[in-house]
Amino acid sequence: MSFEKNKFQVVKKKRLETSEFNVECNLPNENEIGKIFSVSHNIQVENAEVLSGVVNYNGSIDFCVIFQTVDGEIMSLNSSCPFSSKFEDATISVGDKVGIECVIENYSVDSVSNQNIKINCTVEQKGVLIFCRDVETIIPTDDDICVKSESIKVSTLIGEANQIFEIESDVSIKEPIRKVLICDSQVSVKNVESGVDFVSVSGEVISRILYLTENDRFETSFVTENFKEEIELEGVNQSAVLEVKAFVKGKDCKYDIVEQDKGVQIKIGVPVNVKVLAFEEKDVDVIKDIYSQKDELEVSTSSFEMSKCLQGDYFEAKIDGNLTLDEDKPRIDKVFFVAGTNLTISNAYIENNEIFVEGVAKANVVYLNDEENSNNSVQVEVPFVVSDKTSALCENPNILVYVVLYDVDVVARKGRELFFDGKLKVRVQYDCEEISAVISSVEAKGELPERDYSVELIYAKSGLEAWDIAKKYKVSEEMVQLQNPELTFPLQEDSNVILYFQKLK
Repeated sequence: MSFEKNKFQVVKKKRLETSEFNVECNLPNENEIGKIFSVSHNIQVENAEVLSGVVNYNGSIDFCVIFQTVDGEIMSLNSSCPFSSKFEDATISVGDKVGIECVIENYSVDSVSNQNIKINCTVEQKGVLIFCRDVETIIPTDDDICVKSESIKVSTLIGEANQIFEIESDVSIKEPIRKVLICDSQVSVKNVESGVDFVSVSGEVISRILYLTENDRFETSFVTENFKEEIELEGVNQSAVLEVKAFVKGKDCKYDIVEQDKGVQIKIGVPVNVKVLAFEEKDVDVIKDIYSQKDELEVSTSSFEMSKCLQGDYFEAKIDGNLTLDEDKPRIDKVFFVAGTNLTISNAYIENNEIFVEGVAKANVVYLNDEENSNNSVQVEVPFVVSDKTSALCENPNILVYVVLYDVDVVARKGRELFFDGKLKVRVQYDCEEISAVISSVEAKGELPERDYSVELIYAKSGLEAWDIAKKYKVSEEMVQLQNPELTFPLQEDSNVILYFQKLK
């Protein structure tokens, strides 16, 4: 009795251990700073190296600091801080792929001088290891071995692709301006589609301009630019399932101010980095059941895990909240602007066919207090829960959420009541863990006893297949069918089945 080894490949995702680390950033500064109003931050992972047992990676944190000088002028400082970290896990192997998410949990401005601003950040790192593994099964080569095959669906990794492209936007301001304080951008992926050897990614780049007019007014403008880019990815077809991550490299953003007759035009260039992973389901034929006409067999099965990736969801939502200013804070007589908008996701789950996303939106409100004739700032935090219908059909999927917070506004009333509202663009990606099994080995445990009869009449219950009878009496399925041509399988009623134990002519 002999068998050939056969193998097929499946993709598996493994969550790496979540942990925290500190990043100390020193931002170059040449100003005499009297007061810091807000700190905006944006963190991105740029490069990763997968080695045996470890993933080393690096990235950068982009900062925009709004401050007031000792002379009372409000200014901004933009700078980027590099960082590096790693994941350690014995199961990491060279050739694996990794997805890494970093979030700034909190930060503190530790010191301010006319040489630098020192900011200490606590960063949470999360990671997912993506690897392919071979599943071994067998193919019999002996004529006396009978097998029943079935087709199973397995999830496989097609490949990955990275691409950077620039999105250009124009903002027209119909009055002269004194300076731009903030020019930042975010990217939201709305839809991904696959063709033959390419992937189409569409979405929006949302840019915000905070500027000071010549009349000393702070104004904010938002501009949204749609995009649709095709990315080459060999092996992809229309049935592929795609995971996409997109981010803006803030330190590489640029803007130019063009003077016009009655104002200015601001031309913005935003580099967008898109990373695509493509998966697909394949049909693989495996042995479902096996027996021998000559020997008793001992059959062993092996289970294997794989990750099935699902098409994601996209939806938009609004959030709002009411807050009261603490008594130890100067009252608000006039809101100048809102800056330092950030967002953290605390939970995501599925319930009653809806995806729920929970988090906290944060913003710094810069305002004037008339009594002291002082400029001040206060950070507001607004918990939120948003939801929408989900397309995920499996139980307890792994959920990855990308959220863009934009168009944030805070209104003050009665000096201490704050009303916050903002908009969200939410993209959710899912994958499900599946467990399956295949026959991995077969051993002969002894020859079957010889029959001392040539005919056997079998009373068979309705519903039985020819295979069921053949396996029980250790004959071929073809023999059962040929010797009982009047029967239709599966049996529609209890029936007599006759077997002649002799070679067929």
